[in-house]
Amino acid sequence: MELHVWLAFASASIALLLIPGPTVLLILSYAISQGRRVALATVAGVALGDLVAMSASLAGLGALVLASSKLFTLLKWVGAIYLVYLGIKLFRSAPDASLGMLDDAPVSSPRKVFAHSAAVTALNPKSIVFFIAFVPQFINPNTALAPQFGLLVATFVGFAAINALAYALLADKLRQKIVRPSVLPFLTRLGGGALVAMGVATATIRRS
Repeated sequence: MELHVWLAFASASIALLLIPGPTVLLILSYAISQGRRVALATVAGVALGDLVAMSASLAGLGALVLASSKLFTLLKWVGAIYLVYLGIKLFRSAPDASLGMLDDAPVSSPRKVFAHSAAVTALNPKSIVFFIAFVPQFINPNTALAPQFGLLVATFVGFAAINALAYALLADKLRQKIVRPSVLPFLTRLGGGALVAMGVATATIRRS
């Protein structure tokens, strides 16, 4: 792959990742309410989810989803329902939200948080549709495809992990400054409401 093509892909990827999405909301919510350890599990989940979604797209799942209305609809509703489920669960947990500084403060399992963030990222049909439409612009069909796919996947997933980590560390620092007991429940409800909204928006996606 020529350097200017890779630079164009890297620039476009960074611009895309800077736009907050449902995974960023999860990172912020977990980092603020439960600290860096849980937030880092979310970062790892985001990276895995992007890896799965992008690899599946390049392997042909994206084209299959676009070609099959039933598969697209199934994936769309699975992603939408899961986002709404997480949003409602997060919203309902608002009264118990805490900074995790006390021994009896409820703390989510990093393993569960990892699984949640990976699923939110990988099951979002927008990701597969986006990758199948976005990536081919940077592919040269006259040369070997596997090395190009490998480079693009590594580039995007690497930037996605760095972006998620930056959000997590920023939120963790913000966490140390929050002292009002009403702030965390508000942020938790805000994050839960945003996830529900993203789930509803996902349900309205139509196959072009």
